[in-house]
Amino acid sequence: MKQSMTFIPTLREVPADADIKSHQLLLRAGYMRQNASGIYSYLPLASIVLRKIEQIVREEMNRAGSAELLMPAMQQAELWQESGRWYTYGPELMRMKDRHSREFALGATHEEVITSLVRDEVKSYKRLPLNLYQIQSKFRDEQRPRFGLLRGREFIMKDAYSFHASFDSLDEVYEKMFQAYSNIFSRCGLNFRAVIADSGAMGGKDTHEFMVLSDVGEDTIAYSDTSQYAANIEMAPVINKYEKSSEAVHELEKVETPNQKTIEEVASYLNTPKEKLIKSLLFKADEKFVLVLVRGDHEVNDIKIKNLFGASVVELASIEETAQAIGVVPGYVGPVGVSSDVEVVADIAVQAIVNGVCGANEVNYHYTGVNIERDAHISQFADVRFIEEGDLSPDGQGVIQFAKGIEVGHVFKLGTRYSEAMNATYLDENGRAQPMIMGCYGIGVSRTLAAIVEQYNDEKGIVWPSAVAPFHVHLISANAKNDDQAQLSEKIYSELTEAGYEVLYDDRNERAGVKFADSDLIGIPVRVVIGKQAAEGIVEVKIRKTGEGMEVAASELNATIQNLLS
Repeated sequence: MKQSMTFIPTLREVPADADIKSHQLLLRAGYMRQNASGIYSYLPLASIVLRKIEQIVREEMNRAGSAELLMPAMQQAELWQESGRWYTYGPELMRMKDRHSREFALGATHEEVITSLVRDEVKSYKRLPLNLYQIQSKFRDEQRPRFGLLRGREFIMKDAYSFHASFDSLDEVYEKMFQAYSNIFSRCGLNFRAVIADSGAMGGKDTHEFMVLSDVGEDTIAYSDTSQYAANIEMAPVINKYEKSSEAVHELEKVETPNQKTIEEVASYLNTPKEKLIKSLLFKADEKFVLVLVRGDHEVNDIKIKNLFGASVVELASIEETAQAIGVVPGYVGPVGVSSDVEVVADIAVQAIVNGVCGANEVNYHYTGVNIERDAHISQFADVRFIEEGDLSPDGQGVIQFAKGIEVGHVFKLGTRYSEAMNATYLDENGRAQPMIMGCYGIGVSRTLAAIVEQYNDEKGIVWPSAVAPFHVHLISANAKNDDQAQLSEKIYSELTEAGYEVLYDDRNERAGVKFADSDLIGIPVRVVIGKQAAEGIVEVKIRKTGEGMEVAASELNATIQNLLS
């Protein structure tokens, strides 16, 4: 491709609203442009990279036994109402009506559509298992789109769905998909970890996220410092053991704590370590009020609360709801004497607190001498806090450390969550109707592009891995007006193209410095410069990743590039 005939609008300045490297570089290097908040046009270079990522995805998905199809982006509300998600998915689902006032949604995901398709066409166990995938734009009305392609409102995704007659079959395909994903991200050159995850609004269990390690990641990975254990921080269980101190047990006493609401304020005012304070937070698990207790230096994990109660939605109660259910505003809430209408659950660490401190359910007052099993009615002690760095690894090997990660893939075992809701059944060997067992597997294709740039860049621009680079070679004619350089450039362009290399040929009438700066920004693995030694048949070859340069005879260029790319 001749650069004068394509569209690569590079920028010298960093765009003011681009906060992270991938966003900055993809804009500066002319890969994309913003149309609206969270919505981008992919320009020619990005389009090529996306196709290469998609090709890797297709090859590995096909190898794993999945067949490609394409479903509509506009989805009938009735399908989402069948599954129940029309009412629970939230404001991220883009909804609309047609001219006949029929309701639709722009596809954020396609469980409902694929389930209805397979339900209507597959009737017998003989047609199972079945594994189908598509690559398509998805739409989510993010409240705060940011970080370029990492959190947008329109994005490209590969989503796959499998249907089974047994859980053993689901397990087998899940492992194939897990391996396919590992192959995909390895082929893209990414440094990633597969971590235990929460399924969120998708439903199901036994899920893994594929996380690209990056300081700009919005997710925190908890991993062992000595083993392969890794999990999303929301899903990592705490296995620490706690022993009660041998100090004498005190009587419960109400003390005045004027205007002391936070853990830090109360701990300082009463000269008590935060480990002895009992943090009490009121949650709504679906429509049920639950008072959750954790140690003052710990944080409540709402995902663990959701899983503990099997709830669809868990959220912190509002100030008004807290006042109504407990009788006091947040800051003074505690478990002593709460109404029996409010279930109280406590983290395991709370059980070991002797002579603790908690809110007295009265403004400006707290209790001291709190011994939770004596002074409050606890329905159960459970692991309901976030794991922390330094905690024991859940696999018993080493201690936990944290890293940031960008989620680029997610695999789920959905079970019968959608098939039962939507009556997707098959006839088994005995002619009895059974719900199909499902799996779901997603990859953020456009997000993967951004994640690659996050890991592959330097102070000059992008540094693409060869497998996904828009071109293999950036051929630059230093002076397009020089006849020797122009002739040799055309000759090499023709030869390299015929040899099967993808070549971007910078034939523009620009200064050499401009061309070199653009080349560094764009990040193609090998640069070939036709310069002052063109008449002698000598060219300069430069490796983008290392900056290493060499002079090569034009007759040896093909072999040199082959060695460098391999």
